[in-house]
Amino acid sequence: MTAKLSFALSGRTALVTGGGSGIGQAISFGIAQQSGAIGIVDLPGEGPDETVHRIKEAGGRAIFVAADVTKADELEEAVAKIEADLGPLTLAVNSAGIANAAPAEELPLAQWQKVYDIDVTGVFLSCQAEGRAMLRNGGGSIVNIASMSGSIVNRGLLQAHYNSAKAAVIHLSKSLAMEWAERGIRVNALSPGYTMTKMNSRPEMVNQMEIFAQETPMKRIADPSEMAGPAVFLLSDAASFCTGIDLLVDGGFCAQ
Repeated sequence: MTAKLSFALSGRTALVTGGGSGIGQAISFGIAQQSGAIGIVDLPGEGPDETVHRIKEAGGRAIFVAADVTKADELEEAVAKIEADLGPLTLAVNSAGIANAAPAEELPLAQWQKVYDIDVTGVFLSCQAEGRAMLRNGGGSIVNIASMSGSIVNRGLLQAHYNSAKAAVIHLSKSLAMEWAERGIRVNALSPGYTMTKMNSRPEMVNQMEIFAQETPMKRIADPSEMAGPAVFLLSDAASFCTGIDLLVDGGFCAQ
């Protein structure tokens, strides 16, 4: 008889970057529903406090630690604080990220660099701090939030910097998966399709969202909560033989 299928995260501690809003917040709620303890790592603001309040109100365990994902020392301190308060770190979701658009021939270097600093370097530094802890703790699971934009080029959006950054996150996830596989750490990417977050309410997105919904086979935009189940799956023992994958959650948009 096969082992019992389990999506439960009870007794485990997770770190979620960008957990104060959007997909990161929704995934934090999903982890809490499966009884995982959560350390929200984000910039100061109402969002992270709201996430922690709602988790605690529902009977879960959560703390907020302010940190900038582009600062390695702040991430190391965040991991230490979360472990001190909630227990050994064995789960992580790296959702912190930004997006903007500009024609490639006019894209300022500073705008390009900021997207890469947060969306790529920030993910690597987060994985590095989390990975160090998980190696000490005997293993774990990391999920990096990429985007279907890392696999396709979005029509109507001029964002060569964002698209290439998300492609880098996917390949980074695969590279770390291979490097840490024999040491007990699974690393996967989760690539959402068009999702109704604040990021997708940017001025340059407003007129596109209705078009994107019609271009999606399911004829709608995803709710952030629809990313929680796939993330919990990848974190859980139900995905124990999954590492180095890019899980597209896109309503069929990338289907060929």
